[in-house]
Amino acid sequence: MTKPNGPWRSPRPARERPWLMRTYAGHSSAKESNALYRKNLAKGQTGLSVAFDLPTQMGYDADHVLARGEVGRVGVPVGHLGDMRALFDGIPLEQTNTSMTINATAMWLLALYQVAAEEQGADIAKLTGTTQNDIIKEYLSRGTYVFPPGPSVRLTTDVIAYTVARMPKWNPVNVCSYHLQEAGATPVQEIAYALCTAMTVLDAVRDGGQVPPERMGEVVGRISFFVNAGVRFVEEMCKMRAFARLWDTITRERYQIADPARRRFRYGVQVNSLGLTEAQPENNVQRIVLEMLAVTLSSGARARAVQLPAWNEALGLPRPWDQQWGLRIQQVLAYESDLLEYGDLFDGSPVVEAKTAELVAGAEAEIAVVAELGGMVPAVESGYLKAQLVTSHAARRARIESGEEKVVGVNCFQATEPSPLTADTDAAVHHVDPAYELAVLADLAEWRTRRDDAQVAAALDGLRADANRQDVNLMDATLACARAGVTTGEWAFALREVFGEYRAPTGVGSAPVAPAGPGGELAAVREAALATAAEIGVGRLRLLLGKPGLDGHSNGIEQIAVRARDAGFEVIYQGIRLTPAQIVAAAVAEDVQCVGLSILSGGHAELVPDVLRRLREAGAGDIPVVVGGIIPPADAQALCFQGVAAVFTPRDFDITAIIGRIVDEIRLAHKLQPWSASHAVATRPTSATTIEG
Repeated sequence: MTKPNGPWRSPRPARERPWLMRTYAGHSSAKESNALYRKNLAKGQTGLSVAFDLPTQMGYDADHVLARGEVGRVGVPVGHLGDMRALFDGIPLEQTNTSMTINATAMWLLALYQVAAEEQGADIAKLTGTTQNDIIKEYLSRGTYVFPPGPSVRLTTDVIAYTVARMPKWNPVNVCSYHLQEAGATPVQEIAYALCTAMTVLDAVRDGGQVPPERMGEVVGRISFFVNAGVRFVEEMCKMRAFARLWDTITRERYQIADPARRRFRYGVQVNSLGLTEAQPENNVQRIVLEMLAVTLSSGARARAVQLPAWNEALGLPRPWDQQWGLRIQQVLAYESDLLEYGDLFDGSPVVEAKTAELVAGAEAEIAVVAELGGMVPAVESGYLKAQLVTSHAARRARIESGEEKVVGVNCFQATEPSPLTADTDAAVHHVDPAYELAVLADLAEWRTRRDDAQVAAALDGLRADANRQDVNLMDATLACARAGVTTGEWAFALREVFGEYRAPTGVGSAPVAPAGPGGELAAVREAALATAAEIGVGRLRLLLGKPGLDGHSNGIEQIAVRARDAGFEVIYQGIRLTPAQIVAAAVAEDVQCVGLSILSGGHAELVPDVLRRLREAGAGDIPVVVGGIIPPADAQALCFQGVAAVFTPRDFDITAIIGRIVDEIRLAHKLQPWSASHAVATRPTSATTIEG
């Protein structure tokens, strides 16, 4: 049977509306990022996901000593209202769904966004988007916290209360388990700690008195989650089902939410960056696609918004073309495939149901442990949570090093043809011109000259006064600061005066010691370290590990610290956010035999030479310095030329080998022969294993 237009076919099922398609973007300056956003929107991107640079995330102005080398590196610098205007120039905010990955300074950036929207003539009640505003995971993963946990939770709940009253379409908090997985969390830990964070926030809102009890359903209905999807497809899909099941139970039983729509687990995803490799980086494309399918193929566990990393993020900052590739992956799946035309393909599967139930049970048990500790804030402050993540991450690294966990192109199937994608590795990533930092500094100086200093001082006085009162929502005072021309650093330092600053536990000391069986690699490195200490006349080799600047991604350096301790080193690691002067002072005071620096933000070109210069000025220029991070080959060569002993990148994965390499660098600095002939000076490469894996 035929119809006039050709052979008869069954009608195509109705398609669901595609998820929001985003790329996480921002760099150099507000003007440059605005141009990038406009291009991405023209290519079919359906929402914006703003990446802010580290000074903005950490509440520093661009001219602060800790901001040096970090301005515009990993995101866009927003130092004042003028930057926010430039960032969204020509983009109608009332019609744009904007996600802002911002936590410690979330209230400030939301205030700037609101004022910029008002200046466009927007009705703030119609603004749609999300502030991540999940500060608890920052103490455990990315490190972009500023204040102690208690005041930080207050800022979060103040934003929630304000948006419930004034911005009904805005998602005020986006509980982010993404970075927990990057920090080593297992699926069970990711589920448990994210849900515990959500309960901490909801309890604070419920008990704070700013939101009437009858409106708690609105609060629950506007909490969203931001999740990580790894390469283990079945496990990740079941993880999302477990999340949804547990969230429905928690919101119904703990908060008495009767409306199923408000109990729905609403989440967005960025697929895993932890598993992206520098070796054979073309393999990252299929990893990204598989990870995306885990959160889109099953309609019962489908994300509301998806953003994909670029294939070359282990090499450096992606270019616009790389981000376009990630957007096109989403568009092919959404518009060419029949993915959105059918119901859930996995309903009724005994395999899926069993795995989901297993994850639910494991998460419930871990939630109970956190509850016994008093909740997420005490669990952070005690160091329990960080220790759990460091231990899980160490176990994963050990599985990769042993070959138990296969990573294609890294610890298996390493033979490869030359890749045209990386024929010129320095052209395969985007480079931020240092001139942009100078331009941002000049703009900041000009901004300060054009504002009314009396209005600025009055606004900051009002902020400090309100911060000293627990019963006052800080959003109004923050909006007054935004309108007066206060800068990001001024707003944050006014609150630092009231709340203080905080340094979170590192979790390194609590990680279990790895066994070093006879004949193994770790046993050999331990023997070398002990013998070297005896030869140079010290009890144990001392290794200072430091993260100069504002990069808070400490997962890798924590693993180096743990393995160096296992190999017999005395490790001095004081955590994140140190100036070069502080690192050098510690190296001299502790009389260390080696300094290891970890930088992922791109600030290595500024910060590492500063450390080297200060060591020489302190008379300690003979201490070998090793550096790890996302460092392109040309930069690695430049650092070695300036005196760095070794540069480590994500191409390598054997942490025990790097400790052995550090032993040999110490030996060479003391004019001793390398412990192993394979590490002799004549054959040592410019890249070994990664400090920041």
